[in-house]
Amino acid sequence: MNDAASTVPALLRLDTLRVGYAAVGGLHIAVDGVSLTLARGEIGSLLGPSGCGKTTVLRAIAGFEPLQAGRVELDGVVLADARSALPPERRRVGMMFQDYALFPHLDVAGNVGFGVRAPSRAARQARVREALERVGLADHAARYPHELSGGQQQRVALARALAPDPALLLLDEPFSNLDIDTRQRLAGELRALLKAAGTTVLMVTHDQAEAFAMADRIGVMHAGRLLQWDDAETLYRHPVDRFVAGFVGRGALVHGAPLGLGEDVDVLLRPESVVVEAGGPIRAHVVDTAFRGPGFVARARLADDSVIELELPPGCAVRPGDTLGLRLIDDDPVGFPR
Repeated sequence: MNDAASTVPALLRLDTLRVGYAAVGGLHIAVDGVSLTLARGEIGSLLGPSGCGKTTVLRAIAGFEPLQAGRVELDGVVLADARSALPPERRRVGMMFQDYALFPHLDVAGNVGFGVRAPSRAARQARVREALERVGLADHAARYPHELSGGQQQRVALARALAPDPALLLLDEPFSNLDIDTRQRLAGELRALLKAAGTTVLMVTHDQAEAFAMADRIGVMHAGRLLQWDDAETLYRHPVDRFVAGFVGRGALVHGAPLGLGEDVDVLLRPESVVVEAGGPIRAHVVDTAFRGPGFVARARLADDSVIELELPPGCAVRPGDTLGLRLIDDDPVGFPR
């Protein structure tokens, strides 16, 4: 897709980025033809498995990786192309690293103020105070990183990234060092903080729950390519690529024949796409069941050996080996030619 060609005003514009590394046997292409736009105040997320190139995109925007081809543009200024590049310190881009990279010998105020350029000491202190107030840590200025919880350390790292007032903030796996309960709580809090500040953000994650909780627009990456750049609902309901269909949400691509939809198509079947019905025309054999509150789910095998996941209705007791009748209730399932 080439969203960069859109006429919609954008703060960030990536146009067919190509980034490679020297490797045995030649150049290894880590990012290939990535294009997207991000409007002022939007939060975007690059989502994909490890090694798909999403962090390399961030590093190219920040100025840590040269481009083989393409262009990075921020607020109408070309930051980099294949021939030239502004140094990182001139890009008005802030970056919050995966491990937070806090200085253990500096207190919170010292960490947040590191790298802040201001005309006077008072102005610098005011900038630090404002950044800490934004993240709710104004009363923690004299504490040291080891005295803070993981969530508080994350907020300090965010305040440090925001203190220089960047035009764009980059977040690299911002929740990777936190336990799952803390991740879920902080994702909503972090989004609220960034929206209140009007900050434009591009983050990377391998966790779709984080991307869905945080981002206005999400790009699914695979093998260095951006396959789709859309809002969360569109990615879930209308994936344009087989990989996106299988990667986002729960579901499986199954042959259309057992569903009565034809021999030449594979269909995306979500748990909510079918219902258990005694006389249903689709037959499936139960593989196993599990409780996933508030009810049970089952994995079931269709006639072509593909396995799907089902939401079982209340009171439906089944065991492995049982045969179920199913009915397709999705009037317009997503399909891909075989």
